[in-house]
Amino acid sequence: MTTTPDTRPENRVLIFDTTLRDGEQSPGATMTHAEKLEIAELLDEMGVDIIEAGFPIASEGDFKAVSEIARQSKQATICGLARANYKDIDRCWEAVKQARSPRIHTFIGTSPLHRAIPNLSQDEMAQRIHDTVTHARNLCDNVQWSPMDATRTEWDYLARVVEIAIKAGATTINIPDTVGYTAPVESADLIRRLIAEVPGADEIIFATHCHNDLGMATANSLAAVEGGARQIECTINGLGERAGNTALEEVVMALKVRHDIMPWDTGVDTRRIMNISRRVATVSGFPVQFNKAIVGKNAFAHESGIHQDGMLKNAETFEIMRPEDVGLAGTSLPLGKHSGRAALRAKLKELGHEMAENQLNDTFVRFKELADRKKEVYDDDLIALVRQNEAVSDRVRLKSLKVICGTEGPQHAEMTLTIDDEEKSVDATGDGPVDATFNAIKALFPHEARLQLYQVAAVTEGTDAQATVSVRLEEDGRIATGQSADTDTVVASAKAYINAVNRLLVRREKTAPNADVKGVGYMDAGE
Repeated sequence: MTTTPDTRPENRVLIFDTTLRDGEQSPGATMTHAEKLEIAELLDEMGVDIIEAGFPIASEGDFKAVSEIARQSKQATICGLARANYKDIDRCWEAVKQARSPRIHTFIGTSPLHRAIPNLSQDEMAQRIHDTVTHARNLCDNVQWSPMDATRTEWDYLARVVEIAIKAGATTINIPDTVGYTAPVESADLIRRLIAEVPGADEIIFATHCHNDLGMATANSLAAVEGGARQIECTINGLGERAGNTALEEVVMALKVRHDIMPWDTGVDTRRIMNISRRVATVSGFPVQFNKAIVGKNAFAHESGIHQDGMLKNAETFEIMRPEDVGLAGTSLPLGKHSGRAALRAKLKELGHEMAENQLNDTFVRFKELADRKKEVYDDDLIALVRQNEAVSDRVRLKSLKVICGTEGPQHAEMTLTIDDEEKSVDATGDGPVDATFNAIKALFPHEARLQLYQVAAVTEGTDAQATVSVRLEEDGRIATGQSADTDTVVASAKAYINAVNRLLVRREKTAPNADVKGVGYMDAGE
């Protein structure tokens, strides 16, 4: 099956994602067959124009993955990579030909350093380019050609071979900065000059593929668009060889945010960015650095008191894009020694704890003392700070617990609780011992609270370590956290959940009609 080549509208930039090819070439980033199919589906759903699904000749596994992605793709053009020889190109076509929109991408290194590897003269290489691009075009209407290491190729020779590839039938010419050597002004000038001086260049699409060795990949890609390129090759999280590639999330958000000076659109649904970023990080084993643009943990986090106060008053004071635009629920205001009263008040309110001014001032002093000793103050730290003035309920108490678990499910929890001085027992099942235990508590003490957080941390090392469990419940806007520690993790989990239930009971009483609302009581770790 063939397709009509893409045209080059002036206001549209095509997004060519090569996470599954160049990204997977990162040492240690190899993905399983199922993971490749999953990432391809996510890319297709988010509106990526072209997915370079792999290098079909590289292995039988790569061929199968590209073939299946080609069959399953609903929107995107599916592309395979091939070196400048007939065997590679034929194998690539076999892999992509069943796609709704297939593409063959063939390449050869054109710089003096790369010409020396196959020991080809300029004329011999030019002839090979003509023959292989012609062969690819006879198979597929949509052919992309790349002169690898283009930015270190002599201008006269680069212009010559680009013209040859266009005449042989290439519909897209990609200009790779293979080693991340160029600078933005050079990137723009090179594309601009090729379009102006190479015959036929105005009839095809120019693309740019930039590596990040000097940290300029995104800048170079956007500069190339300024010069006339209408396709950006990129990867999720900037994954790729050595220092990586242009990051998809960076270029699409840059075009979205700075539409005033870069008036070009992409078809990418930016609200899906965070989801696919996290999934690629998981399957590739390459975590995203905290301060990574757009998708890093700190990209929408503000600790400085001045910044937090500004954010609480107007988010635009310190954010040039909305977290919702990339799929986040909202901004994060982590608390630390640089935070101020406004952020502390907002966080306590978020946790369901309203404080009078004098209470806030007292808590703020103790918060600052704690923050000087810790890098970050967590929710449970705040809970401990305000607990001392809170009421404590023990209407629900754990009497006994026996759990049966193993490889054959479902798991069972036999539990007895003392509720308002009356013992009640039940045998509950669940998907694991903790789930069975929590189901037993809900069976004995019915409630509609939702589990928001379940967290286990070992206090010491070894198999006999004491585990501290934190549980957070939410009911009708009321939030309560319980904690407990025990060498038996399941027992600690049960006690922490019961602690949270007791705190919710206190909150219910305080928010009853005509009640004086002061906040929620919390349990310190180990209590």
